[in-house]
Amino acid sequence: MRALAARLRARPDIATVNDSKTLADRIEDLLPQTQCTKCGYDGCRPYAEAVAAGTANYNQCPPGGAEGVARLAKLLGKPVIPINPVNGVERPRPVAFIDEQLCIGCTLCMQACPVDAIVGAPKQMHTIVKDECTGCDLCVAPCPVDCIAMIPVTGEATGWDAWSQQQADAARVRHDRRQARLAAERDAAEARAAARRAAAASTVAAAGAPAAGGPAVTAAGTAPAGADDAEAKKKAIIQAALERARRKKAELAEHGVAPRNTEHVSADVQAQIDAAEARRKRLGIGAEAGAPAQAAAGKIAGAATAPAASEPSAPNATDGGQQERPGRSEHDSHPHDDKPA
Repeated sequence: MRALAARLRARPDIATVNDSKTLADRIEDLLPQTQCTKCGYDGCRPYAEAVAAGTANYNQCPPGGAEGVARLAKLLGKPVIPINPVNGVERPRPVAFIDEQLCIGCTLCMQACPVDAIVGAPKQMHTIVKDECTGCDLCVAPCPVDCIAMIPVTGEATGWDAWSQQQADAARVRHDRRQARLAAERDAAEARAAARRAAAASTVAAAGAPAAGGPAVTAAGTAPAGADDAEAKKKAIIQAALERARRKKAELAEHGVAPRNTEHVSADVQAQIDAAEARRKRLGIGAEAGAPAQAAAGKIAGAATAPAASEPSAPNATDGGQQERPGRSEHDSHPHDDKPA
């Protein structure tokens, strides 16, 4: 028994019945914690759980590189295999950079960053906290004006040679804090929505409206349009911001300045960009969404400037505000012409 215990102590990679860590915990400890989702899962923890369950392979983490695969293979007692090219390639670690001249303050990159490494506010310029950026690429695709570039900062070093365990631990802490914050915000939003529904239900019941569960109505018997108005206003604000950004890009293009992340884009990043563009089109905030409104505006402007011959002539101040009636003679039109000079 003592010999068995000694052998187990010599193999820390083997979990015992007294070890509180699960296999998923031990796998997660070996991942770089970039939370890039290149493995096909929403983060390092879901991927670790999938590997532990046998539903994912242990070669799907490009940021960990070949050394990361070797670490997992040793833990799992399996051979070292190459990284699956479907998930990406091992590369020098990049850091995101935001072009301040093009940023419109849309906050979409902030919502995408898994470790809260982007600082900014709505309609204000955003910036990257370089030391906290994991190089996950997730902020590139949502940007509607292509103002984010991923710049390598580790030279020729790749995988774990470009990323330390201390950086991985810090990124994991920031990601966990972000997840906790988002969960708290969702709970608070649901609580506010439940309170509004309860208040609306009590108002309807007091007014003798249909039973609970039916749609809330106003005194006029129609559904409130506040939500639709708010959504339309939001889309209009986004569309206006995009138009300003496009004009700014056009001005910069005239001076030879262009976005910095439009060349040498990987297939994964291009797929994310295409998906973001498709979402914007579905929401009606793309360039095509403004075409119907512009066409309608053009029709209205054309109607306003149409020739006056197609409409009845306006009353003339010289004839007392009365239009000339058919059959009226020229003499009648000038009643004072027969007066003596």
